[in-house]
Order: sequence, then C-alpha cells, then structure tokens
Amino acid sequence: MPLALLALAIGAFGIGTTEFVIMGLLPEVASDYGVSIPTAGYLVTGYALGVMVGAPLMTVLGTKVPRKRMLMLLMGLFIVGNLLSALAPAFSVMLIGRVVASLAHGAFFGIGSVVAAGLVAPHKKAGAIAMMFTGLTVANVVGVPLGTLIGQSAGWRVTFAVVAALGVVGLAGVAKLVPDVPRAEGVRLRHEMAAFKNVQVLLAMAMTVLGFGGVFAAITYIAPMMTHVAGFSDGSVTWLLVLFGLGMVGGNLVGGRFADRALMPLLYISLGALSVVLALFTLTAHDKIASAATVVLIGALGFATVPPLQKRVLDHAHGAPTLASAVNIGAFNLGNALSAWLGGVVIAAGFGYTAPNWVGAVLAAAALVLAVLSAALERRGSVPGTVVAGSAPAERRATAVHH
Repeated sequence: MPLALLALAIGAFGIGTTEFVIMGLLPEVASDYGVSIPTAGYLVTGYALGVMVGAPLMTVLGTKVPRKRMLMLLMGLFIVGNLLSALAPAFSVMLIGRVVASLAHGAFFGIGSVVAAGLVAPHKKAGAIAMMFTGLTVANVVGVPLGTLIGQSAGWRVTFAVVAALGVVGLAGVAKLVPDVPRAEGVRLRHEMAAFKNVQVLLAMAMTVLGFGGVFAAITYIAPMMTHVAGFSDGSVTWLLVLFGLGMVGGNLVGGRFADRALMPLLYISLGALSVVLALFTLTAHDKIASAATVVLIGALGFATVPPLQKRVLDHAHGAPTLASAVNIGAFNLGNALSAWLGGVVIAAGFGYTAPNWVGAVLAAAALVLAVLSAALERRGSVPGTVVAGSAPAERRATAVHH
C-alpha cells in the first residue's frame, strides 16, 4: 500500500478522536462552563449535524480545487476548529469550534476515499479505503481513551490542543506524501449530482444509514446498559468502548480484504449476523463476559460493512464519485442520529435499557433487505451500471488513467 494512505489514516485518526472523545469529557466541559450535561450534549449533536451539512457543502465548494489541495484545506479547517474549542472562553464559542471542525469530516473521508481508491490497482480499491478508515477505528482504541485520560488529568482543553496537533501532523503528511492528482477537466456540479439519479447509489446510502444505525442504537446507550443491566462499574465503560474499538479495527480490515473479492456476499453475512447479534444482546447484556464479547462482535460486524458500502458508492457513481462518496459519510452520521433518537424513544417508553438493541436489530435487518433488493435489481439489469448517465467523458478518462 502507498505511503500516501498513511497520511490519510493519520488525518482520519485525528478526526475520529475529536468526534468521539467529547463523549467522555462532557462532565468536565459542563462543569467548566456551568451548563447541564444535556446542554453539553449539544457538542455531540452539533458535530453530527455539521458532518451531515458539511459533507456535501465542502465537497461542492471543492469541485474546482485539486483533490490534494482540498484535503490540505480540510485539515486546516479541522485544526482551526479544534484550536477554537481548546481556547473557547464560552460554551457557545466551543460549540462553534466543534461545528467548524465537523465541516471537514465528511468531505475529508469522501475525497480521501476517492484518492485512496485511485492510488492502487482496481482489485485493491476496498483495501485502500479500509486502510484510510483504519485511522478512524484505531482512534476508538487509542485516541479516545488516551484523550479522555488526558482531559480528566490535565484538563479537557489540553485534549483538544493535542488533537489540533494531530491535525498538523496529518496536514504535513498529506502535503508530503499524497501525489498531485490533476482535477478532471469538464467535471461540473451537475455531473456530481447525476450520481444521485442512480438507484444503486441511493440504495447503498440507505444501507449505510440503516446498517450503521443498527450499531449505534446499541452503542449510544452502552453506559447505562452495562452499568445497570450487566453490573459493570462506571469506570469499566471506558474499557468496554476499547473492546468495541478493537472490534471496529478487525471488522474494517476484514471488510477491506474481502470486499474486493465478494462484496455482496460480505454485506449479506455482516448485516445478517449484525441483526442476530443485536437481538441476542438483549439476553447477553445480563452477563458481564457475554456482554463484553457481544460488544466486540457489534464493532466488528458493523465496521465490516464500511469498506464494501463505500466502494459500492464509488463503483456506481464512477463517473463523478466525489460528492456521492462524501454524502455517504454523512449517511453514517444520519444513521447515528436516527438510531440514538429511536433508542431514546424506546427507553423513555419504559422498555428498559436493553430495548435499543431491538431497534438496532430491526435497522440492520432492514439494511439486509435493501442489500438483497440491490443485488436483485443489478442482476435484472433494471438500473444503470457503474457509469452514471450524463457523466463527463473527461472524468471517465481521468478515472481510468488514475485507477
């Protein structure tokens, strides 16, 4: 794998750390600013909404900019946002900093996926995408626990300053290692928008929302579930999240390895197994060992779907993949927000802390149904192929050259 993938993975590591580390630092942030925990929770919600809005917005703004330069600009925006959070004199300023940092998230992964896929031979594309996303998964194993520890011992502002420094390393890596890829001539916004006329692209995005939503329906409420149902101490939740992160790393690597060989069978297996495991979590959550093992499996099965779904979007938006790739990253965050809301609804309705697992199981099963439907439509030839109608010939020629 090219060294450029390492630079992209470092950027992904920083982005993944800043996205999730705030969850472990909410009490400290709330105390410093004199706000309630639910109010501090807007720092999580604001980031997720920023990703959803920023993914298409920043990608559209970057259609006139070479991809390497756009990746550098996005890392610069990420650095500014985290520095603003670290130095924020008021809660509202920190919220702005979180949103600024989030604007880089979706476009970095979206454009980065296209760049990563273009650095390797066609049969290694999913592996290259998985390599970049390894930075995101490793962030949950190393970055988030370490950032939480730093924040609790030295102050949460130090954590965000360290994350900003990671952004500087990522920026330097992109500048040094990622090759200059000329912007394809003749590609305009309408060519990028044409990808959304492809039914397969829309189905892949829907699978992303539902499949990843299934994961976070359970994981969003892992703390009360593990402490109140499984009997873990509050301090054990951090290590349970590390186990979840280890599962994510393994699932992502396996997904990248097999998506290039058998993409749809991999989706059938991972989504089907994810639905079953989430349903069983309502039972295994009552036992410490079984619940810990289940958390690992949820991380592994959930992230095994990331490389194949991202590759499927790229394949079916082949003529103009950048915007579709970035919007698919936003779809992950939409799944997170949707499942967190649904999980809260069933808990508030009195069904208990394990009820979100059933929500997750239904969402994952719905994603599996869409995967079967997508494959059936493809076999019947009733949807467009891998090249979007109306795509610019220059883009297709450029894609062929760079892949």
